Amino acid sequence: GRISGREALWLFLALVGCAAALVLPLRSWLLAGLCLVALFLAASYPFTKRFLAIPQAYLGVAFGFGIPMAYAAQLGSVPGEAWCLLLANVFWAIAYDTEYAMVDRVDDLKIGIRTSAITFGRCDVAAVMLCYAMALVLIGGIGHTLGLGGVFYAGLAVAAGIAGYHFTLIRERDPQSCFKAFRHNNWFGASVFAGIALDFLLGGVING
Repeated sequence: GRISGREALWLFLALVGCAAALVLPLRSWLLAGLCLVALFLAASYPFTKRFLAIPQAYLGVAFGFGIPMAYAAQLGSVPGEAWCLLLANVFWAIAYDTEYAMVDRVDDLKIGIRTSAITFGRCDVAAVMLCYAMALVLIGGIGHTLGLGGVFYAGLAVAAGIAGYHFTLIRERDPQSCFKAFRHNNWFGASVFAGIALDFLLGGVING
């Protein structure tokens, strides 16, 4: 159902309160500071389409900022791999949200907002595929650094195959096919996750 502006504000404040209740017991100034940054990113994202040429990059930072927060909560620090993982998430967000922006390009041009699909122009398909590739390369590099094994890389291979399938969907820029590719990204993410989880699980079974 629909909610009013005032109800949305109260809901926002309630969710912020719930988040604070989860974070404050951890007593980490680093995590608290990152939470404030995350709050700013989430609150400011809706306005970025008026000012940024590729607001999807900002979306990727906002959506992925839980990555450095998780590291801060668990390790008390944010190592380089966390920022690399965040960058991978940014590339992925640009890829999938550009697919979505390709659906709305005509309407977005009419109302005067900016999107990556408009900025990339006729290079939009190539940009999407490059972003998928960069995300997979960064995730693969992190996995190599952490010593992950063959199952992890199998998951990346499946994700790469899914990205290739997306190319067949978006290359003609048909709005319905682009939207299908956008919605299909849950399988892209699930493949990466499954590769990581199964690699840890099977590695623990073999080594244990």
